[in-house]
Amino acid sequence: MSHSRRSFLRNTALAGMAMSVPFRNELLALAPGKKQFGIQLWTVKEALYRDTASVFKLIADSGFKQIESFEGDKGIFWGMKNTEFKKTMDGYGMKMISTHCDIEKDFERKAAQAAEIGMSYLICPHKGAQPSIDDFKRFADQFNKCGEICKKNGIRFAYHNHDYSFKAMPGGIPQDVMMDLTDPQLVDFEMDIFWVTAAGVNPIDYFNKYPNRFTLCHVKDLTKTANGEVESCVIGKGTIDFKNILHAGAAKGLKYFFAEQEAYTGSSELGCTKDNGAAMSKMTW
Repeated sequence: MSHSRRSFLRNTALAGMAMSVPFRNELLALAPGKKQFGIQLWTVKEALYRDTASVFKLIADSGFKQIESFEGDKGIFWGMKNTEFKKTMDGYGMKMISTHCDIEKDFERKAAQAAEIGMSYLICPHKGAQPSIDDFKRFADQFNKCGEICKKNGIRFAYHNHDYSFKAMPGGIPQDVMMDLTDPQLVDFEMDIFWVTAAGVNPIDYFNKYPNRFTLCHVKDLTKTANGEVESCVIGKGTIDFKNILHAGAAKGLKYFFAEQEAYTGSSELGCTKDNGAAMSKMTW
């Protein structure tokens, strides 16, 4: 092949790549082995309060590309404006997908701020056990209203479970009631796989029962302490069968996978974050 022809083909290929960068990036994001995963910042909350910048660098260096925040003392954006926080995440090559937040206060403002920086979700993190199934029916109505606000801003609303919502009570199972009474066009659900398992329920059963309703999940492994209490641990060190669960979830609509850990027996927040990043990088779904 002549030098001129090689140059022509090389330049043509480069031009084609330049013209199709967005499409190429989509292909890379979907290619096997290129799937992105995230972390719920609750995992490193104490470290973040001490030194935000170094912790975000460690998160990025551990392989995480997506962030889910929570509303703590420093707010959703850790003392920064929403646009400043986005710029900071961009600098680490990470994207803020979602946040847990207080849905009782300034929810419309939070939805607008989330939409402004390209986030996808606002999430109710907790409601707690209730005396009556009617309380969960009321929550469903509230979630629909939150979903309407999010929809107007071009984002989505979701509810994150604990174990209490899977415990049957007179009138039904709270999780089922909330899922049955919320509008799928307005409300999604984030499955905390640890808490579903702790409740004695098979996560796959819920993916099958409610396809395309669980769009986010917490990948949090489960072990037991010496006195028999459940405790989170590094992914892969516990008893949860993530391989089958995540594959089943992805087939039924799961899109976002956030590592989370709340106990660090024998290690630390940052040490566990590195280990969880390594574990997530080896997973498929």
